[in-house]
Parts: sequence; structure tokens; C-alpha cells
Amino acid sequence: MATDHTKLLCFWLSFSISFIFIKLAQADNYIVQMDLSAMPKAFSGWQSWYVATLASSSANLEAKTRVCFLKPIQETWAKRQLCAKIRARKNSIFDFFTPSPFPAIFLEQKDGDSVVDYIKSNSDPKASIDFKITSLGTKPSPIVAISSSRWPSRSFPSVLKPAIMASGDLVLAAWPPNVGVARLNEDLVFSNFNLISGTSMACPHVSGVAALLKVTYPDWSLAAIRSALMSTSNTIDNTGSPIKGMGANLRPARPLDMGAGHNNPNKALHPGLMYDVTPSLDLNYPSFIAYFNDKNAKSSSRTVEEFQRTMTYVGEGSSTYIATVTPIKGVKVTVEPDKLVFMAKNEKKIFKLSIERPSQTAEAVSFGHLTWEVVGGKHVVKSPIVATSYSIET
Repeated sequence: MATDHTKLLCFWLSFSISFIFIKLAQADNYIVQMDLSAMPKAFSGWQSWYVATLASSSANLEAKTRVCFLKPIQETWAKRQLCAKIRARKNSIFDFFTPSPFPAIFLEQKDGDSVVDYIKSNSDPKASIDFKITSLGTKPSPIVAISSSRWPSRSFPSVLKPAIMASGDLVLAAWPPNVGVARLNEDLVFSNFNLISGTSMACPHVSGVAALLKVTYPDWSLAAIRSALMSTSNTIDNTGSPIKGMGANLRPARPLDMGAGHNNPNKALHPGLMYDVTPSLDLNYPSFIAYFNDKNAKSSSRTVEEFQRTMTYVGEGSSTYIATVTPIKGVKVTVEPDKLVFMAKNEKKIFKLSIERPSQTAEAVSFGHLTWEVVGGKHVVKSPIVATSYSIET
């Protein structure tokens, strides 16, 4: 009977690896067989696994200590001495855990191709796995996870959702010590931490930032805090390109995928302007979505959707903000007035945004941003704009 500590470690090895798979160009399966001398001391048998990531290129595979053997699955499975499975897939890459009967390694397409080329060009291919490695500066980052929530709610489609994007993929989170993280054979495994993905992990990240804003500005409403988070979020990743989305061949993410963008706590502390909510029929939401799905409209006709918003100035002294709209293919967006002059803190100004588009168009979704930029300063207040012919009922 293994000790509780060893059982916990064994669980993490089997659970963490067995739910990760890769995509390779060829439909082949390979086993990375580890020599027992290379196993961590806590593990002494084939049934114990360790979190691992294969080196990203064949050069690294050859250069490292040769403790693993890459062999076809039929030859190695009978011996049951495995450190990971390389599973071939032709479909698009996934970024979530996928069940597997034994441990598997995740590689991107180009790295998987390198591994396959290396295996097929060597009669006795070998590889090693580095343990307990933390990779920093991953590029591109952030990326919208394939499991992330998308599109507005059917119950209220006029509010663009999601609102904002936050870290939520493979988060090592605190966990109740009296609740099992999983089951190993017939035994529950307990831990103070658990590795979790999903919007339930992104939510506490945003909530924590919101709590910090509330401490800093006790008089701000919840709507004001939401506005500060959304209007200062990032839409550009760490490569200087638009944030991309998984499940869409890494195409640029739309506001329907990521909302206003990835939250930026430091910028949210000083938003300059905000969309607050007052008791009225106007939600004053810091984003815009217009539906152009009238099937009975003539092909030559154009439709205009109008929105009214109220901006609250939260800076010091006087400031002037100028509106700009990113060009949107097939859509005309106007802002009136396009200049807001504020003389004192908490002063409010109203503007109207109009979205005009052909009633029928080949573009199912078009999007851009409205930006209010302060003259002679650094404050930039940005809101996503979406024009779509989709119906929320379909």
C-alpha cells in the first residue's frame, strides 16, 4: 500500500499527463519508454507517471541524456514501461485535457513533425524528459482557450458578451483539503491544490482585480468597476499582434470570443473615463453589438442601429477626449459628438454612436473598436463594436 504522499504524486503523474494529447502529421502512435534509472525516487514502477513535456525540437531530443526510447506502441505496450504516449492527430490542435488510457505528451504541429522525422530517420531513436520545468515568456500569449465562453446570452442579446478575458487555463488553484481531487483506483486523493481550467478559474482573477479597484475607489459602483476593467483591457498579445483564439486555427479573436480583451489591472486603476449605470432604461454598457438579420429587407437597403452612452470623467483637472473608430469592412460607424470636453471630476457627457450596414451582406460578423483618447495624455478608453447578421435564436 503506497503512502498518502506517494499516492498523491502518482495521481498527479497519471492525471496530468493522461489528459494531454498532441497532433502529428502522420497517423502514427509512438511510446516514450523511460529507463527506470531515470525515474524520480518517489516512483519505482511502471504504474507511476510524471508530468513531462518533450523537448521542442529533434536537436534537443538527441542532445540530452538518452534515457527514453521511442518505439511503436505495439512493441512497448506489452512491457508496460512507459513515460508518455505521443498520439498522432490530423485535426486541429486542442488546448484542453482529453481523456487517454495512459500518459500522453502535447506537442504543436511543427514540433510533432520534427519528432516523427527524427524517429523515422534513426534506427534507435532516444529522448529524455526534463522534470519540474517552468516555461516563461510563452509566445503568443494570451490566447483565448477553446473552452472559453462565447457570444451573448439568448435572454439578453443586446449586451455584448463575454465582457472580458482573464487567465483561466491550467490554473493551480487552492482546493478544500477535505474534498478529493480525484480517485486513484479505489482511494480518494486529497490535496490543498488542484489544477483546473475554465471560466470558473478566470472569474476569480477578474474578481480579485475588481476587489482591488473597490478598495482604491470605495465610491465606485460595480458598473463603474466593470467599465474600468473593460475599457482598459488589452487586445494585443506579447508578439504585438491581435490576440488569437484556439479552435479557430489561431485566427485573431473577435469581441464575440474575448469581449473587450485581456484585463490589465494597472491600466484599470486610471481609466480616465467610464461608462457608469444610473437608474434608467439605458444600460450604458461599455460595448456595442448590432444585429442586422432582417431576412425580408431588400438587398439594396441599409439599416442603422443607434446607441446612446454617458461618459463620466474620473480624472483630475480638465481634459479633452477625441473619438476614433477603427475601419470596419462594409460598416459605417459615426460618433456624435466626436470630442468631449470635461472641466471637472465626475462631470458627465453624452454621445451617440450609429452603426450603418447593408441589410444583407456576405460578412456574418464585422467588428472594430471605438476609442476615446485624451489630448496630450496617456488615457485611452476603448470599447468593442460588433455588427452581425447572425440571429441569437439560431
